[in-house]
Amino acid sequence: MNDTITLLTRRADLAPASADRDARTVEVIWSTGAPVRRRDMAGQYIERLSLAPEAVDLTRLQGASVLDAHRQSAVRDVLGSVQSAAVDGQRGTAVIRFSARPEVEPLWQDILSGILRHVSVGYSVEEWAETSENGARVLTAVRWTPHEISLVPTPADPGAHIRMETIMTDTPSTVAEDNTARTRATINTEIRSMARIAGLDQSWIDGQIDADTDADTARRAAFEALASRSAPTIRSEQVRVEIGESQDDPALRARQMGEALYARINPRHDLSEPARRYAYATPVDMAKELLSLRGESTMALSPATLVTRALHTTSDFPIILGNTVGRVLRDAYQAAPSGIRRLGRQTTARDFRSVNKIMLGEAPLLEKLNEHGEIKAGTMAEAREAYKIETWAKKIGITRQVLVNDDLGAFSDLARRMGQGAAETEARILVTLLEANSGNGPTLSDTKALFHADHGNKAGSGAVISDATLSAARLALRTQKGIDGRIIRVTPKNLLVPPALETVAEKWLATIAPATAADVNPFSGAMSLVVEPRLSSATRWYVTADPGEIDGLEFAYLSGNEGPQVESRSGWDVDGVEIRVILDFGAGFIDHRGWFQNAGV
Repeated sequence: MNDTITLLTRRADLAPASADRDARTVEVIWSTGAPVRRRDMAGQYIERLSLAPEAVDLTRLQGASVLDAHRQSAVRDVLGSVQSAAVDGQRGTAVIRFSARPEVEPLWQDILSGILRHVSVGYSVEEWAETSENGARVLTAVRWTPHEISLVPTPADPGAHIRMETIMTDTPSTVAEDNTARTRATINTEIRSMARIAGLDQSWIDGQIDADTDADTARRAAFEALASRSAPTIRSEQVRVEIGESQDDPALRARQMGEALYARINPRHDLSEPARRYAYATPVDMAKELLSLRGESTMALSPATLVTRALHTTSDFPIILGNTVGRVLRDAYQAAPSGIRRLGRQTTARDFRSVNKIMLGEAPLLEKLNEHGEIKAGTMAEAREAYKIETWAKKIGITRQVLVNDDLGAFSDLARRMGQGAAETEARILVTLLEANSGNGPTLSDTKALFHADHGNKAGSGAVISDATLSAARLALRTQKGIDGRIIRVTPKNLLVPPALETVAEKWLATIAPATAADVNPFSGAMSLVVEPRLSSATRWYVTADPGEIDGLEFAYLSGNEGPQVESRSGWDVDGVEIRVILDFGAGFIDHRGWFQNAGV
């Protein structure tokens, strides 16, 4: 009788074992502390990252951005975010979540297919420890902070990758002899990647594979081989800059310089420690350093020549100026007052197609069950309104003379005015919408203006603000009927007036201590006063509900581009740098029931 042996076969799935398709998350190894050859003013050295838990500050990495090859010039470079991160002494791991934006979807599919698997970490180092191993200088980061994780084509650390452990499915069968060995495809691929980056030859690869070496042992062997060699630079400068892990990362350096320049304009800004080395640097100083880091001689060059060369030979300098302008612009944009903006609800739109808003009617009333216990089905009416996002833009120029003269006053004034201009653009769009059709507001889907007698939200005749007119406005809102014709709850919250009516409105909303019941102000503290100086009518006033309670005015930004966006480049139309400010913004009225208008007299 012949004996048979049960054989277990294993099927390997090349998709990431750690991927969660529904949550769009995947686990990554962002560092194994692998050695990387670098160069500084003292010559070549080997950089190593300590992964001891006490050496790594993970506070910045929790919730940090996942970037496209360390690019940080625009919001579109953000592919996702870090959900959690940890170090265990041997490696740094994280769970990252990818955005559902259409432009990110192809990258997510490549990750699920196992095509994109390399990651890299961007970091800053607060403390180095210098040692010597086999005659080579070694700098170990013993206190450092990771800032972001990026998808990259080639990582500095060969062990930094998306977790791709193969998933094995056991299938029993019977054969004469079990001669199946565990697959080493993943480990062998990692060994070859280590050798390629470290410059090790095929004999080293063959030796590691023939010895069935695991990934950690191979990594230590690669470091020993790297430290024992006295020759040649293993990493080219071009690749090192692309992965952006060193302190010479252009994006990191530009961000530090931009922050320092902003701190000179705004002394109240608390300068971060990495940017402090540029605290007193002028634009000319920054231009000189950028050129030096790119290997260009700056001896005997005038300030004007330094600025000119920095503008036309490196993209870092325009990025620095754009970073500074963006900070000042956003400060001014956020500080610019806009009364009507407070009365709308903010949201986002995925693209430039029409934003369709569907309003459901009131829930059907419950009915008493008959003796047979039959429950009848109810229906809900609906209505639809639409608006769309549009792009608003302006270009400004910062001249070479301003940069050479270190004229930060003119620099900041220009940026501040652009921020105020962006806020003004939004406010004017909202006011123009409100005052369309000769002050009656935009035409809604029922072909009637926003403020219309049939909508029950417009006074029959104009009148000044008084007890009687405010009472009528409040009554009109509280007795508004929904889509199904039933009365809905609408609470008056705001009184919107032009500047000409501000004093009168304050009197009717003021808190007083009445001596008699007849002197009681029924509207004391009942509503908030909102003054909008852009309203064209000096007599027309409005009472509105809280935008969080009922649909009314709604404004939206393009998803990922909330507020004004700043882009920069070396100028062709101006002798300096061009700054482009783009605002993707749109607004519309979703419902008429939360707004009441009185034309006044």
